[in-house]
Amino acid sequence: MIKYGFLLVLFLFTITGNAQVFGQSDTTKNPVQWQAEVQKLDDATYALILNAEIEKDWHVYSQFTDPDGSLPIELEFLNTGEDFTLEGPTTESETHTEYSNVFEVDETFFIDNATLTQNIKTTKEDLSVVKLILKYQVCKEVCINEEKYIVFDLKAGKGLVLEDFNAFKDYNTTERNIEKITPVQEEIKLEEKQDLWTIFFLAFASGFLALLTPCVFPMIPMTVSFFTKQSKNAAIGRRNAILYGFFIVIIYVLLGTLVTAIFGADALNALSTNVWFNIIFFVLLVVFAISFFGAFEIMLPNSWANAVDRKADRGGVVGIFFMALALAIVSFSCTGPIVGTLLVQAASEGGLAPILGMLGFSLAIAIPFALFALFPGLMNSLPKSGGWLNSVKVVLGFLELALAFKFLSNADLVLQAHLLEREVFLAIWIAIFGALALYLLGKIRLSHDTPIDHISSGRLVFGLFVLAFTIYLIPGLWGAPLKLISGFPPPMNYSESPYGVGYMKGGTGATASEMPEEAELGPYQLITFTDYDAGMAFAKAKNKPVLLDFTGKACVNCRKMEERVWGEPQVLSKLQNDVVLISLFVDLKENLPEAAQYVSETTGKRIQTVGNKWSDFQIEKYQINAQPYYVLLTPDGNELNTPVGYTPEVEEFEAWLEEGITAFNK
Repeated sequence: MIKYGFLLVLFLFTITGNAQVFGQSDTTKNPVQWQAEVQKLDDATYALILNAEIEKDWHVYSQFTDPDGSLPIELEFLNTGEDFTLEGPTTESETHTEYSNVFEVDETFFIDNATLTQNIKTTKEDLSVVKLILKYQVCKEVCINEEKYIVFDLKAGKGLVLEDFNAFKDYNTTERNIEKITPVQEEIKLEEKQDLWTIFFLAFASGFLALLTPCVFPMIPMTVSFFTKQSKNAAIGRRNAILYGFFIVIIYVLLGTLVTAIFGADALNALSTNVWFNIIFFVLLVVFAISFFGAFEIMLPNSWANAVDRKADRGGVVGIFFMALALAIVSFSCTGPIVGTLLVQAASEGGLAPILGMLGFSLAIAIPFALFALFPGLMNSLPKSGGWLNSVKVVLGFLELALAFKFLSNADLVLQAHLLEREVFLAIWIAIFGALALYLLGKIRLSHDTPIDHISSGRLVFGLFVLAFTIYLIPGLWGAPLKLISGFPPPMNYSESPYGVGYMKGGTGATASEMPEEAELGPYQLITFTDYDAGMAFAKAKNKPVLLDFTGKACVNCRKMEERVWGEPQVLSKLQNDVVLISLFVDLKENLPEAAQYVSETTGKRIQTVGNKWSDFQIEKYQINAQPYYVLLTPDGNELNTPVGYTPEVEEFEAWLEEGITAFNK
């Protein structure tokens, strides 16, 4: 039963949104907390002071940082010259300077805390309030641009940090008491390419699955027995077995480190929507699947294994290391496809993901060797080797094959070739998982399978689970939304019949007569603009706020938002009636006219395609390059509230929409 439990874990990881491998979001308190104060120096001179507490690992860029790098602090004093003058420059507390490999300049920033001091001299006798707009960039793994509204009450000798611009604009000491206003501690969305813990646990589960293959599982009792019997005493044997597990971890982590070093921390992330990247890995995963089906074995050269075996005979710590390396080489025909798949997914996320993925995978393999060495009696509870190990490989082959078509779908979506539309994709998955269900129920047998008289209860339960999932997919051929796998198949509007039999359009979809010339139908027949200027002009003509949607054809979380959140009645009604939708696809490969191509002032890269243009626009305008990313704007381009990224909770996204729409209607 335990072996099928592990398979069920991986199946759930794979089906429920690809284990979030294409994007994730997190929510945290604002990492910088500001306080303002006023010190009177003489009758007409004041020191205006801003103090910041910066959370660990975050930093804020100085006003004196190189302008060719990250964004410096900006201080915009209102009514200077009319009511007061600035006395000297704004001084700063201690800063740190480091060279940026991204911008290739020295960057100056604050860590832990910051203090800014600006002296002013009043020219208006009854001046009581000085107002300041503070703009800054705070960074960790991502960068966030913030804007604060500061009120310095000279008479009260106090300062106030406000989040609400209207409260800032209307502030007057004769009308409100500074003590009664409580600054808002806002929540902000941090767009992260990947939740590293998700990668780790997915890799860890995959490592346990690798244990249940014919190349690895029989090695556990053999190896532990070798160490406990060949050592001088039991303590040394246990120590050697633990070292063996430790070196397994080292070897696989080095592999992840090598991938990161060769391709760079972020280079492969840019390839996640690259057509050739996706096609190559489609072919690679199909080869892996066929290998697991038993057509052939993917093996490293025998000479490598022989050379390592000779090194392992040396004994001692060095010998144990080479024994671990020998396991990695000999078991490659089983572990190679799993490791390859993990590295494909992790490397496409960039950063430390490949290293962390290999850490999780190797720990799952190494822990049993150490655990059974410490407690040899536990080996009596292990199931005996047999034909079930080959069945594990075959099941993994089916899952690899299903995952392969996600990569091919990405390429098709980016090219807009319409070769793998939603119905075709679902038909392929129905065939794959239907065949898997028949295999588990003993109705299909491959040539190298061991004949069986009956199936176990665990295999029966797993087979019924897969069969139920297959039946669940079938209505999708006629337009059912299939929210369980939203984001995995192509979107509803990428289909032969976008609103097929059995699927409701959701109410007030647009008719042909209502369709503006520059627009097209998006999800749920929403009028959607894919050009920023055309959409903004339409919004101005209709006097409606704009929902700016930075998205991608191959963006999994974008499809999840559309299918799980946008389709809910309370959200859909707002999208249909209260906003103008502008969807900017950052991965479109359509070339811009040559005259419209340019070199980005922000990144220095050549902007050649429509996708390049919208990606550069997002980076330049909002200093972030993550999708989905939503911004509510006035028709003049002013933000109505704080932009958000992936927001899977329907109530939260609806509240965010309502906040912006209400602000526009005031």
